Amino acid sequence: MEFKTDFLILGSGIAGLSLAIKASTLGSVAIVTKKEKSESNTNYAQGGIAAVTDQTDSFDEHIQDTLICGAGLCREDVVEFIVKEAPPRIKELIDWGVNFTKSETNPNLYDLGREGGHNRRRVLHAKDLTGHEIERALNEKVSHLKNVSIYENHIGIDLIIKREGSDKIGHCLGAYVLDINKSEIHTYRAKYTILCTGGAGKVYLITTNPDIATGDGLAMAYRAGAQIANMEFIQFHPTCLYHPAAKAFLISEAVRGEGGILRLKNGSTFMEKYHPMNSLAPRDIVAKAIDTEIKQSGDEYVLLDITHRDRDFLINRFPNIYNKCLEYGIDITSQPIPVAPAAHYICGGVAVDHYGKTSIANLFACGEVSCTGLHGANRLASNSLLEAVVYSHRVYMEISRNINKIKHSDAFIAPWDPSGTTESDDSVVVTHNWDEIRRCMWNYVGIVRSDKRLERAARRIDLIQKEIDEYYWNFKVTKDLVELRNITTVAKLIVRSATLRKESRGLHYNIDYPDTRDEFKKDTIIVKE
Repeated sequence: MEFKTDFLILGSGIAGLSLAIKASTLGSVAIVTKKEKSESNTNYAQGGIAAVTDQTDSFDEHIQDTLICGAGLCREDVVEFIVKEAPPRIKELIDWGVNFTKSETNPNLYDLGREGGHNRRRVLHAKDLTGHEIERALNEKVSHLKNVSIYENHIGIDLIIKREGSDKIGHCLGAYVLDINKSEIHTYRAKYTILCTGGAGKVYLITTNPDIATGDGLAMAYRAGAQIANMEFIQFHPTCLYHPAAKAFLISEAVRGEGGILRLKNGSTFMEKYHPMNSLAPRDIVAKAIDTEIKQSGDEYVLLDITHRDRDFLINRFPNIYNKCLEYGIDITSQPIPVAPAAHYICGGVAVDHYGKTSIANLFACGEVSCTGLHGANRLASNSLLEAVVYSHRVYMEISRNINKIKHSDAFIAPWDPSGTTESDDSVVVTHNWDEIRRCMWNYVGIVRSDKRLERAARRIDLIQKEIDEYYWNFKVTKDLVELRNITTVAKLIVRSATLRKESRGLHYNIDYPDTRDEFKKDTIIVKE
């Protein structure tokens, strides 16, 4: 079956939903989302959204904090316009119904948090459930829009690219999409296709990301021939709850922002050895420090201690963290929290310009799936939601300028052809390869890397990819198979990018090249041959 829409948005996080709200004023919108519409990385964002809203703060200070964190790879013009365009985007979110936490002392002001790398309090939040609150408000807004259709439990398989004559890059006509529940593959034809598919934390064995974060948009864009940038910069969140029964529960950086102190199991502090900001150092510094201390001590975790703060304050400020930890027998008001690093955020992605345009015509990318130049070699805490909402507006500005010039292509799009494939009776192949890739990436392409580790990872992933490709074309497509194919592709991109960067910078640390080198003060760009 073929569906026709003006705008095809893949993903339903803050980038996809905020864009859908605006694009619906220009034409029809189809949102394709893998699970329920609220299931996204946005939904799990605890900390908040960074923006200059206080009179004692300034754009210049936010810009400088971002540039310092980005370790020389931020695009300064991008950092400047994102920071300066933040206030109207924040107002927009509030107008759409997002309830940020107000100050207890002045109800006319918002309570501002502070996180690692920030020299001021500038993080708006909804207690410790900011992403959940944003998703709630945006979903409610979208539900009342007549021009928007949401296809839940659908997953993009591949982009549809038309190339003519000497046009090697081509332009995007839409995507093939799998209806997961019905096991049917449909064609979605669109004037504009926008990737808002989020990140790829599930490429790693231990991650703060939900199960849906399998890098689908990244892999689809790469296969289509789009430029991919800076995939070596994987941010490991330093403080994921360490408990055998807990699955990927993040302990927000805001806990350290409110005075949380990192300690070894024996109670001694250690961050003073690594950075003058101690426990509030940027994430890459903290993650590497914890990784180093764990390996030296043989312990499996360190402790995050916030017990010196008032009990009522902690319960009110961090209700989600308090209740979740309590489920595992940890009272954060009287006990330190066992934490360890986990894969969290990809600073690289599909390369885009100032308006979200990729290197393929009519294909845009927005949010974590994209690489705008804001984050450089390391993302400043709480800049990700800001980037998504500013760039969704910029994508809207670009498509609104050109919507009347673009017509639906009448080019023939072949329907998906499943002939020659059979139902798989050997799902263990998918399960085994999924586990092997994630363990391989965790062991060899983690916080600390080496040439030897990267070589081992490359060899294993090449073998797995050949096996998956053979399997993929012989059996009917399923969600599990699509996701396995995608995490393999993303893993390969990360390894290849990390191999190309012969230095240590930001989130990429190679023990064979421990210093930062000027000749690598540039983006790592990969395009499928």
